[in-house]
Amino acid sequence: MSCVFCAIVSGDAPAIRIYEDENFLGILDIRPFTRGHTLVIPKTHTVDLTDTPPETVAGMAAVGQRIARAARESGLHADGNNIAINDGKAAFQTVFHIHLHVVPRRNGDKLSFAKGMVMRRDPDREESGRLLRAALAQLDSAEQD
Repeated sequence: MSCVFCAIVSGDAPAIRIYEDENFLGILDIRPFTRGHTLVIPKTHTVDLTDTPPETVAGMAAVGQRIARAARESGLHADGNNIAINDGKAAFQTVFHIHLHVVPRRNGDKLSFAKGMVMRRDPDREESGRLLRAALAQLDSAEQD
């Protein structure tokens, strides 16, 4: 069985990478609800919450928190974020490699968010990725000072 997220992790499939460490990869969603919608993927394949170790779920949450902070501090100007794990087909999971969604939100964006749920596209994914990578680098730099 072929897994698109495993192919992305191995470099065999393209993605706009915004975060990477030894255990996790953060990529822009190819069909985003909002600009900067990021997926946090463990590099080790598990399917859903039932077979994912708790420490992996905690690690996804920690990376998601950093990306959420970057979305607020970047040129995406997020006022908040939705964080979600779709656990199983009944919960709208479509790629069966566990992942965490970080969806930047802005005050009063209900109509554009609803449109994003239907349209699911970002007019400039490369720029969204650049903004998030720059904000993450700035966060890293500030934490080292």
